[in-house]
Amino acid sequence: MKDFLTGVIKQFEYYRLLGEKTMARVSDDQLFWQYNPASNSIATIIKHLSGNMLSRWTDFLTADGEKESRNRDEEFENVVISRKTLLDQWNAGWDCLFTALRALTIADLDREVYIRNEGHTVTEAINRQLAHYPYHVGQIVFIGKMVCGDAWQSLSIPKGRSQEFNAVKFSQPKH
Repeated sequence: MKDFLTGVIKQFEYYRLLGEKTMARVSDDQLFWQYNPASNSIATIIKHLSGNMLSRWTDFLTADGEKESRNRDEEFENVVISRKTLLDQWNAGWDCLFTALRALTIADLDREVYIRNEGHTVTEAINRQLAHYPYHVGQIVFIGKMVCGDAWQSLSIPKGRSQEFNAVKFSQPKH
């Protein structure tokens, strides 16, 4: 089970990095671009993820994951703020998540925690967020690709370059 916690942290770190690489590729204006009024901008998704993380992971083992102080509806208002403020929110959410995860022990995994008054084992609560956050990071990446167009640089294996990528990977020792 220790491997579970190590693996979960590794997965969350990966998705954080994907979001950060995307944000580094877009301009300040592109952070707030919306396809239409019903869609979210990258900035809106960042605000939502941060709000969710701060709510879920603050006092993770002892308080309901939906804090009374959270204003979820406000997270979806596309208010233009600075890149620095967005990155501060992004980092605050992730820092809260990693602090909570790194404090967990194997014995905690079967404990019950609540999200909106619904009981979950710690493992179930972690898996719930491990499905939620990559969903939104994928949206961030997709929007980044849309606004960058032909200037987009792949975050994984570029189209048409799989064989080249695999040749490099398989030329290295297994690790």
